[in-house]
Amino acid sequence: MIIDLEFSTSLLICLLPFLLIFFVNLFNSKSTKIPKSYPIIGSYFSILANKHRRIQWTSDVIQTTTNLTFTLIRPFGFRQIFTANPSNVQYILKTHFHIYQKGHVFKSTMADLLGDGIFNVDGEIWKYQRQVASHEFNTKSLRKFVETVVDAELNERLIPFLAVAAAEKKVVDFQDILQRFAFDNICKIAFGYDPAYLLPSL
Repeated sequence: MIIDLEFSTSLLICLLPFLLIFFVNLFNSKSTKIPKSYPIIGSYFSILANKHRRIQWTSDVIQTTTNLTFTLIRPFGFRQIFTANPSNVQYILKTHFHIYQKGHVFKSTMADLLGDGIFNVDGEIWKYQRQVASHEFNTKSLRKFVETVVDAELNERLIPFLAVAAAEKKVVDFQDILQRFAFDNICKIAFGYDPAYLLPSL
């Protein structure tokens, strides 16, 4: 009887650290929200349940993963990989771009809008177009033009707009203001047209 009690005590003492680690991990770690996948239908139920908040749901799932990446299994085995990991993004878009082809479905879907432009091609054509675009966008004249346009938009519209709002102690939608600021700049730089969308009257 004494031997059994000593054995039980020894076993409990040996198992205590493992139990402690288990419960600490159980309560302290973020539980993953990666959607459960089933044969044939994949994660259809999770996708359907979150269709009204798809972007926020995807963001929530990514934040619970250890490497900011997860694979969503769609019906019939189609896989979609989501990542917010900077090293993965750099790997896909910069260092190993040639591996990740856009595919026929993407190209044919976007052909009317993008044609054979840099955003809709792969391989050598993409390399050539990237080289040409890189050369054009690195010219001093373009940089100076962009600097002039943005500086004018800042000093003549954005700063006065914010100064008036601050003086009147008015609450403003900053996201809307920055979107207007960006829209005006893009239109001036790309098309030479000023929509004047940042004016306070709009």
